[in-house]
Amino acid sequence: MTERDRGAAETFGGGIAPADLERARRAAAAALSPRRFEHVVRVVETARGLALRHGVDPLRVELAAWLHDLARERPAEELVAAARRGGWVLDAAERADPLLLHGPVAAWEAARKGLARDPDVLEAVRWHTTARPGLGPVGCIVFLADKLEPARDYPGVDALRRLAAQDVDGAMAAVLDDLIRHCLDRGYWLPAVTVAARNHWRQRRPLSGTSAGAGTGPPMPKS
Repeated sequence: MTERDRGAAETFGGGIAPADLERARRAAAAALSPRRFEHVVRVVETARGLALRHGVDPLRVELAAWLHDLARERPAEELVAAARRGGWVLDAAERADPLLLHGPVAAWEAARKGLARDPDVLEAVRWHTTARPGLGPVGCIVFLADKLEPARDYPGVDALRRLAAQDVDGAMAAVLDDLIRHCLDRGYWLPAVTVAARNHWRQRRPLSGTSAGAGTGPPMPKS
């Protein structure tokens, strides 16, 4: 454990030990291709930086970031079956595009396997693709890190990164704007919960002119 980690543990007292983080890292490495695991590593690093900058528990954030894509490379039929076993009620978007289920399935499996028990961590894993209204601070940091990690390359991403460093609520609103625009431009199914999340954060950060990330946005189903 680094000195920074010790300080975080003393400050936040989240009950997450280095062994928990290592177990999550190993689980991600075992479940994913090297390319996808590299994305997870970048999300972890980005999320930790944002968490420390904004006073959010970096240990909870790191654990959620390691676990967020555990189910990302599962076949569609396995995602649907696992979601139903976990009691998830599929909506129309999830039935049409089962990849949207990889967050809920990852959260269910992480809890079932004892990789995470903290509700903030499990919430962050569950909603990292679509967000939801009222998503907590850990969830917001992981959501933003997933969309803004260094390998993401789309119009407006640098502006979104600068915004995320200063204003989590503003970044949530702007990233959700871009996600919705991207889905509409490409004819993707748009989860109703994402629209509701966008409206939630736009109430907190109303538009004045154009949003910070007025590009086409990252591909939501691939997050």
